[in-house]
Amino acid sequence: MIQHDSLNVYDEGLESCCEHPMTGFFRDGCCNTADEDYGMHTVCVEITDEFLAFSQRMGNDLSTPHPEFNFPGLKAGDRWCLCASRWLQAHQAGCAPRVHIRSTHKRTLEIVELKLLKQYAVDLQ
Repeated sequence: MIQHDSLNVYDEGLESCCEHPMTGFFRDGCCNTADEDYGMHTVCVEITDEFLAFSQRMGNDLSTPHPEFNFPGLKAGDRWCLCASRWLQAHQAGCAPRVHIRSTHKRTLEIVELKLLKQYAVDLQ
């Protein structure tokens, strides 16, 4: 699915990140954002165990399921819309997950340079 009203970092239609588990600030499967998305959940990543451990150390446990919020908990290999600032923090700590760049929202570029994202991209040809 491509969101034509939302753009990725290449100014193309934003591609879906993941629907299993359902991700995105709006839980629409895409890394869409809006002014009320203070965390800017715009980077589509492929989760790793190393990143999950880092995130937990930073106070955000993404691996524990929370059925009350319809959140199954993440595991290595899952795709997820991550906050741009958290991704940059993980990069600086040496444990940033790989990026699905065509599913990463253009607003990410307000925080992370395209050149850096490309170094982690799994979907470049």
